[in-house]
Amino acid sequence: MNIREYTDDDLDAVFRLRRVAFNSKERPERLVRPGSRGLVAELDGQVAGVLGIGEYAQFYGGAAVPMGGIGGVAVDGATRGRGVANALLDASLNLMREHGQALSVLYATVPALYRGRGWERAGVLERVELPMDRLLSVPRPTERIPSRPARESDLSALHECYLEVARTVDGMADRRPPRFDVAEVLEMDLVSVLPGPGGLRGYLTAQREPGGGDLGRLKVFDLVALDAEAQLTLLASLASWAGTLEAVDLRITDPATLGLLASTPLRYSVQTATWMLRVVDLPAAVAARGWPNPADVAVDLEVVDPHAPWHAGRQRLVAENGAVRVEPGGTGAVRLHARALGPWFSGAQNTHALRRAGLLEGDPADAVALDRLVDGAGVPRLADFF
Repeated sequence: MNIREYTDDDLDAVFRLRRVAFNSKERPERLVRPGSRGLVAELDGQVAGVLGIGEYAQFYGGAAVPMGGIGGVAVDGATRGRGVANALLDASLNLMREHGQALSVLYATVPALYRGRGWERAGVLERVELPMDRLLSVPRPTERIPSRPARESDLSALHECYLEVARTVDGMADRRPPRFDVAEVLEMDLVSVLPGPGGLRGYLTAQREPGGGDLGRLKVFDLVALDAEAQLTLLASLASWAGTLEAVDLRITDPATLGLLASTPLRYSVQTATWMLRVVDLPAAVAARGWPNPADVAVDLEVVDPHAPWHAGRQRLVAENGAVRVEPGGTGAVRLHARALGPWFSGAQNTHALRRAGLLEGDPADAVALDRLVDGAGVPRLADFF
């Protein structure tokens, strides 16, 4: 089996694989684009599998950690069972490490495949259906903030507004170029902004879509605001669609919008996509992460990771003078399997849960220091799908 980075000459073969695997309809003009790369596996001189890697970064502890987003993994039906997908994933780990991507995230349709290579569930992307009567019962803002359509001159401020919220939610992407082109937001049906002193207090992006009854629905991609009054203003703008919509489909960018402000009943419709995280390079990931006021501590680890030998074995995680690092050595008092690293790093699971899942062994007193370091502040989230 030969695995190599794909080129635009592979476009026809890759599109065929993805059309069959995912029922893809639109053939892209190019395969190689800024902000992304990928791999193909060849068997007997033919492309038998493909894997894409996007250039992203996720906020953890307020710091953006470079991340490789895996997507579009497809294997020819005639060559399945010959280890093509596993070989692609192994090669992707090396490629991501070479490009400084200390983490990797994917949305798994076949979790067992990715668990076998060290990915594990670590966060969610959520969409919530809000019937119009629920929006109409949301409290009205006490301060009227005039909104207006976004202009091209607002794009930088719009991105800064997003970042101010996103860096406070572990797991959120920083939407860096070239993978993200903020100008594309202006192609949406609705892009409204709330001007504020020195920037924007909030913004809303949405598309009008059929479905959900005769009137259809509004699919909201971002509802982002820096304060409660701005959030309530944007929710009120959605309520103004009463009579022309059955419901609003809201993607959760800021968990405060739904959890603390929207008027949700005991039961409501939530669509959840879970994402899996893998630590590609533990020392690099720890060095890049933000840590909430770490107390001085040292934890001796033994990392069990046959597919990433560069960080496997005995390592010491050391917090000292407000900085955290990983260095070789130690006694290996806490044994962490590769699948444990992602949920621990994101704060999705504590060491007690990891122990019950069979992904961590060793001294519980030493292990709990890992929980104090992460200090999980809510469910890790993404608001972008790939």
